[in-house]
Amino acid sequence: MSDRRDKAILKPEAHIPNRIKDLSMIGWKTTGIIATSVIILSIPLYVLKAGYFGGLDQRLAAETAAVFVNSEKCRDCHRQEYDKWKISHHRMSMAVATEETVVGNFDDAVFEHFGQKSRFYRKDGKFFVHTQGPAGSMVDFEVTHTFGAYPLQQYLVPFPGGRLQCLPIAWDVQKEKWYHLYPEQPIDADDWLYWTNSGQNWNGMCAECHSTNLVKTYDLDRNIYQTTWSEINVGCEACHGPGSAHVRWAELPDMGRPQVENFKLLVKTADLSSRRQIELCAPCHSRRMSLDDNIHMHADFLDYGVPQLLTEGYYFPDGQILEEVYVYGSFMQSKMYDRDVRCSDCHDVHSTKRIKEDNNLCLQCHKAAIYNTHSHHFHKTKGQKGEPIKSDSGEVLFEVGSGAECQQCHMPGRYYMGIDYRPDHSFRIPRPDLSLIIDTPNACNRCHFDKRNQWSVDTMIKWYGQRKRPHYGTILSAGRQGQAEAMPQLIDLADDRLYPAIVRATALALLSAYPGQQSRQAFLRALGDEEALMRQTAVRYLSEPDLRKRLKILGPLLYDPIKAVRIEAAQRLTTVPTEQIKLELKNKFQIVLDEYQRAMERIADFSAARHNLGNMYANRGKLDAAAANYRKAIEIDHAFYPAKVNLAMTYNRMKKNDEAEQLLREVVTDHPDLHEIKYSLGLLLAEQKKYAEAAEYLQAASNGLPQRARIHYNLGLLLQHLQRDWEAEMALVKALEVEPGNMDFLYALADFYMKKNRHKDAKRIAEQMIAEDPNSKIGHDLLNFINQQK
Repeated sequence: MSDRRDKAILKPEAHIPNRIKDLSMIGWKTTGIIATSVIILSIPLYVLKAGYFGGLDQRLAAETAAVFVNSEKCRDCHRQEYDKWKISHHRMSMAVATEETVVGNFDDAVFEHFGQKSRFYRKDGKFFVHTQGPAGSMVDFEVTHTFGAYPLQQYLVPFPGGRLQCLPIAWDVQKEKWYHLYPEQPIDADDWLYWTNSGQNWNGMCAECHSTNLVKTYDLDRNIYQTTWSEINVGCEACHGPGSAHVRWAELPDMGRPQVENFKLLVKTADLSSRRQIELCAPCHSRRMSLDDNIHMHADFLDYGVPQLLTEGYYFPDGQILEEVYVYGSFMQSKMYDRDVRCSDCHDVHSTKRIKEDNNLCLQCHKAAIYNTHSHHFHKTKGQKGEPIKSDSGEVLFEVGSGAECQQCHMPGRYYMGIDYRPDHSFRIPRPDLSLIIDTPNACNRCHFDKRNQWSVDTMIKWYGQRKRPHYGTILSAGRQGQAEAMPQLIDLADDRLYPAIVRATALALLSAYPGQQSRQAFLRALGDEEALMRQTAVRYLSEPDLRKRLKILGPLLYDPIKAVRIEAAQRLTTVPTEQIKLELKNKFQIVLDEYQRAMERIADFSAARHNLGNMYANRGKLDAAAANYRKAIEIDHAFYPAKVNLAMTYNRMKKNDEAEQLLREVVTDHPDLHEIKYSLGLLLAEQKKYAEAAEYLQAASNGLPQRARIHYNLGLLLQHLQRDWEAEMALVKALEVEPGNMDFLYALADFYMKKNRHKDAKRIAEQMIAEDPNSKIGHDLLNFINQQK
């Protein structure tokens, strides 16, 4: 199990008055950290699209009639499929620890990690490990379950409260030895990733994809699990749904079986669109925030969960895999996905093995005469003479002939959990030229690690000629860096339906860092997009400080057919006072908000979910409940800084500014690159009349976020108060350079000049205000006042 610590996204909320006359009254709460359009008040077109509700009533009826019966019930009639499944990784995904299932060495084997020795042994027919426990002291633990089978096997240890925890020491099946999943350094006992803490908890991190009919059942009040399953591993019903009705139908005499839909199975797995089949696999083969148990009747993937976007830290800027993100997000980017290629075109769904080996798998669709030739791949094939590629220590990394394999160039992978190699399923053309521009990996230098990227670029030009194909990676990279010129490109990318939905949604999310009318219109357009992921992203990141407008825009989304979209809308509307919501919408809002709350409480064993609940309560004015959830989020994962920031904001509302200051200082110390938090700390210090120190933090924030005009503006006001006039003028001028037509900034600079008796400069600014808005009374009044001073 790798590091899956959830990461939240910073989002500014402007609560600063138009003109600040008393710095002690500055509202410092500019930084909120979020959880997880003009639309006509009618049912959008996408609701009416076929496929969203088709057969739902029948599936609901089948759900009430069918129960899970175990894979053994399938064997007699489906022997061929059963035999394939019997040797699959799905069948071996989890098991009770027995002589037959345990492959690791428990014969008093000793494994040492940073001087700490763990011993694996047997006693009375059971399996035990003597290793570090919750407080770091050495304890004996019984191993009750195995987890996985190849290329590694993990082991589970029971703990109070219904917990199963994953040992950090796993068995390397190929090398037949123990190894540590985190070999670089020892992990402190209070770290989220330490094996007895939440980061290695089976119930929340792993269980739903390793067993059939897994129901987590987390009780957030008592902090216990009552997790159940119908079959310990991934059995037939994990994909086909509960089978009792099908079994009853199949046991009828041949001539006595009535014609029924889908053989009385709840989940249809045949004659599906490629997208629908892929979404059957996606709940387990994606990195996502799950909103529900896998109840086998979700109409859309986003009714079950929200996939991870191509976010920094998880994917490289061009969409290649970085963190452990599995395959769904990659495959969504591919031409294969666009051309309706599906999982079963390459993988046997019962054995999970590839249906063909080597290049023969790709040659099902790609002509061998073109692609399986030296003139295409320019590498030696297996059997030809040559030297393998070796590491500096002499280990063979790539055998002769590897370069001629399609997957080596078009599916370069990464190792996870130390030894588990997983190919990238975006099926991309090698782009060493992008490596030069945006520092992404490429397949060429993965093998030829002793060469420079430019060598690979030159070689590609030599083989294939000069090609200058644009790639969305350059746009996403610029957006990640906050480059000003990225905004129109991000808008075009988000609007372009020829690009994959996950790419467009990522561009839309990055666009949230570029406030303005153009980006706002892009979000409004996305709210009506046919892709649920676009709508959900638009709802999440739309900036609309006017609460009445926010209600008008997002209210219709409460009726969205897709769960992830409508509950995100409900969460965003929690900032709207209930008295502003009309009665006919208020009931719907409460229903959907309850749905959101249930989804978050289901995963309230994660910091991010507790943080989301804290946001919900804070927005509704329930500050004690908000603070309790933020504190619980920090208790789960002390490094989860978004909860610290929002707890500080809540403490400020509760008049506990000392506690708020302490939290923000802690975050700034631990994360010096979070300039947004420096801004919040600076404004809080100004509110506490600690003006000199406040100026230091605002200055640091303005240096780190030079395109944030409001920071320069507030810094200018503060420096003016401190009588640091030259610096104050420079800050106000900088604010206007970023937003030249902002009337607040113009007024502040004119006011500064007036107070310094620089009437000529003040007049120039007043005339600029009138030019920006001829109907502005304040501009004319200011000009008249200045003229009277002569």
